[in-house]
Amino acid sequence: MCGIFGYIGKKINAGEIVFEGLKFLEYRGYDSWGVAVMPSEVNPKKNSEIFIEKKAGKIGTSTISDMPRANISFGHTRWATHGKVTTINAHPHLDCTKRIALVHNGIIENYEEIKRKLIKKGHKFISETDSEVAVHLIEDYMKSMDIESATRHAFLEFEGLNAFIVMNSGDEKILAVRNGSPLVIGYGKNENFLASDASAILTHTRTVHFINDFEMAILSKEKIIVKNVHTARLVLAKRVNLDWKTDFSDLGQYPNFMFKEINEQSQLIFNIAKSSAKLIQEIADIIKTRKNCYLLGCGSASYVAIAGSYLFAKLAKKQMNPAVGSEFGYQLDFLNKDSLVIALSQSGETMDILESVKKAKENRASIVAITNTVGSTLYREADYKLPLNAGIEISVASTKALTAKLSYLILIAHALAGNMKEGNNMLLKAGRSTEKLLGKDSLKKIKKLAKKLKNSKNIFVIGRGLSYPASLETAIKIKEIAYIHAEGMAAGELKHGPLALVEKGTPCISFLPNDETYGANLAGAMEMKARRGFIIGISAKPHEVFDYYLHVEDAGVATIIPNIITGQLLAYYLATIKNLDPDKPRNLAKSVTVK
Repeated sequence: MCGIFGYIGKKINAGEIVFEGLKFLEYRGYDSWGVAVMPSEVNPKKNSEIFIEKKAGKIGTSTISDMPRANISFGHTRWATHGKVTTINAHPHLDCTKRIALVHNGIIENYEEIKRKLIKKGHKFISETDSEVAVHLIEDYMKSMDIESATRHAFLEFEGLNAFIVMNSGDEKILAVRNGSPLVIGYGKNENFLASDASAILTHTRTVHFINDFEMAILSKEKIIVKNVHTARLVLAKRVNLDWKTDFSDLGQYPNFMFKEINEQSQLIFNIAKSSAKLIQEIADIIKTRKNCYLLGCGSASYVAIAGSYLFAKLAKKQMNPAVGSEFGYQLDFLNKDSLVIALSQSGETMDILESVKKAKENRASIVAITNTVGSTLYREADYKLPLNAGIEISVASTKALTAKLSYLILIAHALAGNMKEGNNMLLKAGRSTEKLLGKDSLKKIKKLAKKLKNSKNIFVIGRGLSYPASLETAIKIKEIAYIHAEGMAAGELKHGPLALVEKGTPCISFLPNDETYGANLAGAMEMKARRGFIIGISAKPHEVFDYYLHVEDAGVATIIPNIITGQLLAYYLATIKNLDPDKPRNLAKSVTVK
């Protein structure tokens, strides 16, 4: 979940290069940051220390000063796991001699036992992190071996899913090793790069190798060598040339990335409606041949999975079992060669998804990856791949990637039913409906509602059918960026407990699309109205029960898309009215790469 960036080459401003790379990666972790450089004047025969600058807080508001001239550097943006958000706990960490520096993504599950042994040997610890244990263990191994062997032996001693980046004063190289946590190396001319996200190095190079589990990359100025961690034997790196766009970090006219990405959705929907029918039909044909099919996701993607189960049932009469990625690993005993797992992930690096996918493959299930990141671990693990092509998503709260997943599931379900043309028409309607939502008058009305709700302690969101996952998604957006407790639920469940919490003025959002659920959803709204709740209707038509009405044009089954975008906008305005940063919500990060 943390951001890593590294540079080795002939340029002497390595620290500044890394610092700028980390700024782009801040969405992966923004509790604290740090940069390590190996000064150009290092004399390996002397006790030459590695220079580190690190601070608690966001890197976007920081600057670096007094960085020595250096052509080797790496840095880290942290999402805290072990230890409070402090400068001392920020990475990089140093060994006792201050000649070895390390940054770490992941969790060392057996760090306490190893730390006790190292303390008995005289090692001094200054942080609360598990990560500092790694640099001291490498130091200990270096008493009898070189930095490569020491890093390899230390890495194999740890339990858990981790990635380490290491430098040793006097050794003109950077070592990178991983198991589970993503790393990518980039090939330049007389310089090389590494990062936890390939998009961060696109301005420097487009030729990359995605480091696989239990691989160690040794980067020098002129070359990159990859070895197997277990055997130390050379591994042939698989170079990939990326053709990704690089204009994603430009805000243009927008105040932040979340609002920019929300506004990109109407064009994205139109683009998907015109996407490759052949690839969509291929995925539909695969689904047709499998007896047991599962839609797998975490967070917002899990709500897309629930929506998918309704879409496939309604449109194609096909049972799809939605599952939460972090729980699916406990439900795998029934998987076999006739099973298909469709994994939904923006980053393709979500650890809970990846662990479930690997276990599913062990049970001979086939995997379809629907992801926004070509080359990600999920993309490489999958038997069949469907790229979202939504463009890089910077804001932590997913918007356009979620919309892309829903759009593709609508097309696949229609293709399975033998009616791709109708699916395209539904998406085009959803695109037009979204365009109107993003118009000046509509935005003004949603912002006005946000002002009414900004001091709310609790908000209820209800729906049935496809509106049920829409209610879940709206609630999580309000929670994660506006810090207001919101509960999404199936409207029929109100009377089974939650209705006890509705009182005078309680905001109650009701999705009422023009489908078979309209009357039942309306009944739920009336139940809350009878308890003096403040009813917000999101529908194609007004009703007297609504205290506040937001119009969303009907788009058939694809109405779920503009409905969800309405929820995104409401959450966005709630956050900005409260002077919160919608791109970087507290305690959260973009790519969840820890268990």
